[in-house]
Amino acid sequence: MQKITPFLWFDHDAGEAAKFYTSIFKDSKIVDITTLENTPSGTVEIVTVKLFGQEFQLMSAGPLFKFNEAISFVVSCETQQEIDDYWEKLSAVPMAEQCGWLKDKYGVSWQIVPAVMFEMQKTKDRQKLARVTEAFLRMKKFDIAALQRAFEAA
Repeated sequence: MQKITPFLWFDHDAGEAAKFYTSIFKDSKIVDITTLENTPSGTVEIVTVKLFGQEFQLMSAGPLFKFNEAISFVVSCETQQEIDDYWEKLSAVPMAEQCGWLKDKYGVSWQIVPAVMFEMQKTKDRQKLARVTEAFLRMKKFDIAALQRAFEAA
């Protein structure tokens, strides 16, 4: 059992969300479904999923809390095709899209980020970093080729 497990509170659709997420991410599965009766929220469903080896718990417990951008999940992508695929499957709120961030149909925030960008951000060359930052701040969905051009510009 892992020491820290992200726990997400859904209004009523944790089971649907679990199916949605496991359909998007490879190497994922629903691990367990537990139903708790007679809680202060009524009947509560807790669904444990595993996405890329990381367990998450999703709970349907009523409309007491809503997701916001203070918490997001970063998906590191190797190719533009991978970014495009996740973006197409996850993004449901176009006005929330900015700098690689999107919001899915449940209100969960995701960052769909090219792995190469993490390396670019480690550079000690302040001009390269400034160009990459300026480029990504104008983007909604990240464009790896445009980021590389900005990084390599002389």
